[in-house]
Amino acid sequence: MGYQVGDKVAPFTLPRVNGGEVTVDPASAAATVVVFTANHCPYALAWHERIQQVARDYADRDVHVVQINPNNEVTHPADSTAASAERVAAGHFAGPYLRDEPQELTRTFGAEKTPDVFIIDRTGTLVYRGAPDADYEDESQRASYIRDALDAVLAGRPVTRSYTPPRGCSIKWRTAESTA
Repeated sequence: MGYQVGDKVAPFTLPRVNGGEVTVDPASAAATVVVFTANHCPYALAWHERIQQVARDYADRDVHVVQINPNNEVTHPADSTAASAERVAAGHFAGPYLRDEPQELTRTFGAEKTPDVFIIDRTGTLVYRGAPDADYEDESQRASYIRDALDAVLAGRPVTRSYTPPRGCSIKWRTAESTA
């Protein structure tokens, strides 16, 4: 089932797609945005630049944005660690791009789609979960759901829209056949 709005989110460590590890601790920032995303998904690609712009716009406001590729690279080679590292090297990410190859963290969060956005405040409380905005085809939306939630957290206000249904491609889960 995964984390629900109001749940406490534990710190976690994952490998970067381009080497090394990153520990994400919600207590280390006013807000932490965790985005489960993919390299091949048309929804994730449509929302990609809007999410990068959020990372850039809020970087000096004590907001950390991390993106995680959870997909099975055996069945979806475009989501492999190597393909992800190529995107990082090309400058496509405004923050850490991590890999959850064993998919344990993805299950802990309960991520269902790419993209699936989780926003956590400094106390570790999940305050928003869902889509970046109302329409992946409308760039003028500017990831408004993420921005609204972040603005509320940074102003010390409750997040009024704390959940929206995530929209996108399904997570490509590992199976016994795809790991053999």
